[in-house]
This record gives sequence, structure tokens and C-alpha cells, in this order.
Amino acid sequence: MGPRSVNGFGGPVVLDMSAWARVALGCLDQPDTERYEHAVRGGEVMICEPFRLEALYSARDLDQYEGLKRQLDALPSISSGPKSLDLALRGQLALARERSVSHRVKPLDLVISAIAHEHGVGVLHYDHDYDVIAKFAGLRVRSVWIAARGSVN
Repeated sequence: MGPRSVNGFGGPVVLDMSAWARVALGCLDQPDTERYEHAVRGGEVMICEPFRLEALYSARDLDQYEGLKRQLDALPSISSGPKSLDLALRGQLALARERSVSHRVKPLDLVISAIAHEHGVGVLHYDHDYDVIAKFAGLRVRSVWIAARGSVN
């Protein structure tokens, strides 16, 4: 992989907790942080209901919850559609049929992927499950790593 551009992620992406946590904890190197910030300012980074639920779950008290909610409310949002859960279940079945991989990817990752599929956007993450989903689950989802795999703890 060549040098990373500060120009964002090549189109709209829905945020996964694995990426958000690395941003929040300051784990990214400067070019990856700048790229993320540029994409956020450009409206390229969005959230969906499962991400919001998981992110708000991480709040330790009401003050932290409300502060986090304000941060999330500032990001564009996409919603699950009437077929999101069905698509996630079909993706899980497709993974179960594929002998070379495990169907046991996290359920929320499948739901987020299904929502991304419905909206035609990528998923911004730091989680190999999304590569597996993109390749084997039958969902049209672009797997976008927030930083090169293995480069961040």
C-alpha cells in the first residue's frame, strides 16, 4: 500500500466501533488522523443505529452519555431499512455455507454491513470481519480500514 492521501476514504462510509475507538483513544498516526478528520469535515463519515447503540453503551454515566450523544448527533446518519435484518441473516447464512471462513462474525458487524449495502456505502473499521463479510457474505459492502491492518493496537 502506498502513501495515504488526506482526501478521505473514497466515498461515503458508515462508522464501526472498531474505528471510532481508535480515533477516540488517539491510537492513529497523524496521517490517518488527518484523513479521518478531513472525511468527517467533508460529510463522508456517517453513523447508523447499531453503531449509535454500541457507542452510547460505552458511556460510563449520564454526563458522558449526553456528551457522546452530542458528538454523534453532529455526524450524518443513515437508517436501517425494512430488509436490514433479513440481509444480515442471509449474509450470516452465506458465511456458514463457506467452508473456508467462519460464520461467526459479530452480529452487529453483519447488521452494519447490511445497512451499508442498502445505502451503497462503505464501512470504516479496524476489524478483519468486514473483509470476510465483503468477500463471502453476498453483501455489496466496501471494506475500508481506518489505518493499515496491524498498524494500530
